[in-house]
Amino acid sequence: MIGETTEHKMIVHGEQKYTIPDAVQVAPGLLVFRVPAEHSLNSPARWRIGHHQGLGIAEAMRREDALKGAEILAPLADWTQDTNDLKELFTGEAVSDLYAKLSYAWCEKPGTAYMPGNVSSNGTYTDGDIEAAASEFKADRLSAYDILLEMTYRVPWMGLDTEDFNEAHDRIVTLAEAD
Repeated sequence: MIGETTEHKMIVHGEQKYTIPDAVQVAPGLLVFRVPAEHSLNSPARWRIGHHQGLGIAEAMRREDALKGAEILAPLADWTQDTNDLKELFTGEAVSDLYAKLSYAWCEKPGTAYMPGNVSSNGTYTDGDIEAAASEFKADRLSAYDILLEMTYRVPWMGLDTEDFNEAHDRIVTLAEAD
């Protein structure tokens, strides 16, 4: 049922299978979920749009972007079809068009974004992360605006949805005693 949380089997490279306990069905046959921490350690894009049979369709840095991407995809095909039927439907120029449309929601082909090191925690943070960032930014005497700019390009902050990012920014600014 649309909007409900469900278990999903993500298939990678046609062989590896990951069980996703909390995927959200956005449209019939389309799910959005966070990529497991042990998968794609160097990809900061932790949110995936997937087909109900396990195929990864697109990924996004933020959950809200993946949800928008799934809304863009929903009317383009009957996503309840078999994976092979969908692969026949989306070939050549149709694939290019699909990703062009998804780019409006900041979604891209799986495996596109990479950063050095383990960035699998992008989009999640702890109180310790807040305190460490605040300490660094306070030592550098950054303003609230400069902190905003710094956070935009750093793990874990760049993968946060808008409200979560704003909350983390406010907490860091307060602890850093920034203007």
